Amino acid sequence: MKEYRELSRQVRKDILHMVHGAGAPHIGSSFSVVEILIALYFEILRVDPGNPFDPHRDRFILSKGHACPALYSVLAHRGFLDEKILEGFGRDGGTLEEHPAYDLTKGIELTTGSLGHGLSVGAGMALSSMYDNSPGRVFVLMSDGEVQSGFVWEAAMFAGHHGLAKLTAVIDYNKIQAMGRVEDINDLEPIKKKWESFGWSAREIDGHDYGEIIDALGHVPFETEKPSVIIAHTVKGKGVSFFEDKLLWHYKFPDKEELSRALKEILRQ
Repeated sequence: MKEYRELSRQVRKDILHMVHGAGAPHIGSSFSVVEILIALYFEILRVDPGNPFDPHRDRFILSKGHACPALYSVLAHRGFLDEKILEGFGRDGGTLEEHPAYDLTKGIELTTGSLGHGLSVGAGMALSSMYDNSPGRVFVLMSDGEVQSGFVWEAAMFAGHHGLAKLTAVIDYNKIQAMGRVEDINDLEPIKKKWESFGWSAREIDGHDYGEIIDALGHVPFETEKPSVIIAHTVKGKGVSFFEDKLLWHYKFPDKEELSRALKEILRQ
């Protein structure tokens, strides 16, 4: 896991430079999913940068599209993107928008940003894969605030009804959404029981522990003929002490002094 911990540091450095350079928000949301994305792309997903149109590939959807700086960095390290284009994130003349735009050559399966739609599309992909008898699986990463959307529960009901075992949802449960703490705005608990009541098999993990993440993702489906959901307990802004568990960093980007402090802290880890 040592190499993955080093990659986590590098991805967080990339995110810092991207959001600082663009003056963009969502650094906290991006930091909380770093380990999940690295585990997916380097251990789990059957994808090939040299053959991005493979009809039998696994599909990954970043439904919480505002965390795309983390996705772009991981795609670059995985070989889907030239690392140099990260510098153009969110800038005039750049090729990386502040929400992902569909482009299979870049490894991006779906345009996202309007929260709540990723699971519905993922369920459709998984149903198609089942009917085609394809080995391709579908993984959808959602935010906890997003899970409050009615679209999500319609898709959850549909997937449970059809027994979409090729579908795995991962919830980035960092406990903070755009306007405050999840428990204060629209509490999700008991979240595991709710998903199970919709016909899903559920597991809760530490979303920053590579051992737990890889073990969970490597054992889906948890039950035959059931979709799986992984509730990943994370920390918003994980990796920089003055970002962690702070609503402010859902919106704020680091100035030069904060960038320097954050980079030094990451390098010491």
